[in-house]
Amino acid sequence: MIKRIDTGPRMSQAVVFNKTVYLAGQVSNSDAPPDVFIQTGQVLASIDRLLAAAGTDKTQLLSATIWLTDMDSFADMNRAWDAWVAPGCGPARATVQSAKLAAAQYKVEIGVIAAQP
Repeated sequence: MIKRIDTGPRMSQAVVFNKTVYLAGQVSNSDAPPDVFIQTGQVLASIDRLLAAAGTDKTQLLSATIWLTDMDSFADMNRAWDAWVAPGCGPARATVQSAKLAAAQYKVEIGVIAAQP
């Protein structure tokens, strides 16, 4: 059975199938400042919320893809990430630069896949 979470007309924020949770790319609040550290913190809080709704948490992360509009902000993103990720539970991860995200105010987007315990 497929379970969809926060479903809208275009997409779901999370989809669960066979005890695997797939999150859509998460971005900060639309009124967030352009600071990548702050935006990353908001994104990670959104990921925590969606994982909880799916019956799992960040200790079950399998994979993460991170998009940054500027690789010069890599250290700021990592500062927030490193404080958030559970010790010993780091997922397979890729970070790539994307010239544009869904809207100009977004500087970071993160998508994850996690297991359900």
